[in-house]
Amino acid sequence: MSRTLRAMALVLLVASCGGGQGTAPRHLDDACRIAQERPQYMKAFQATERKWGVPVHVQMATMHQESKFISNARTPHKYALGVIPMGRQSSAYGYAQALDGTWDDYKKATGKRFARRDRIRDASDFMGWYMVTSRSKNGIRLDDARRQYLAYHEGHTGYSRGSYNRKSWLLSVADRVDARADTYQAQLVACSARR
Repeated sequence: MSRTLRAMALVLLVASCGGGQGTAPRHLDDACRIAQERPQYMKAFQATERKWGVPVHVQMATMHQESKFISNARTPHKYALGVIPMGRQSSAYGYAQALDGTWDDYKKATGKRFARRDRIRDASDFMGWYMVTSRSKNGIRLDDARRQYLAYHEGHTGYSRGSYNRKSWLLSVADRVDARADTYQAQLVACSARR
């Protein structure tokens, strides 16, 4: 086998492994095990916390709700007459489930022209940027996972109008995000103490 052919085979083998990026971590209810299985996630979350001030546990709880930490997550398809595919429910994509327009706003505001929604570092940074904007536009503390999630889901204008108050299902989801953030926070403190 020629050197070139061996090199191409090696590149294809490595590329096919992909590091499990399209899959969720195995233990979604345990922040310490997520950190152990995907150390690059924790590096991204910590970098975002240093840059934007959004606590790691708030980012993790929001990302869990949005994508279950799946890099290429998409919204379900819409169907006409129950069978004819009509595209996706929205343009939300990636770890942060950022919409096309909001992602473009983020790239413009931060100068990150090559940021990608399926890259954990970029998705985490996006969440930091968005949540800081929620604080400046709507007065939401960065450690308030429930209200930050409501603004994340409804958009800044929708949140300021209180659109979430007409959606009991969304209020329940926000409560779950808040509870998960509290759980993740306690777990992260415990696993830091074990090191």
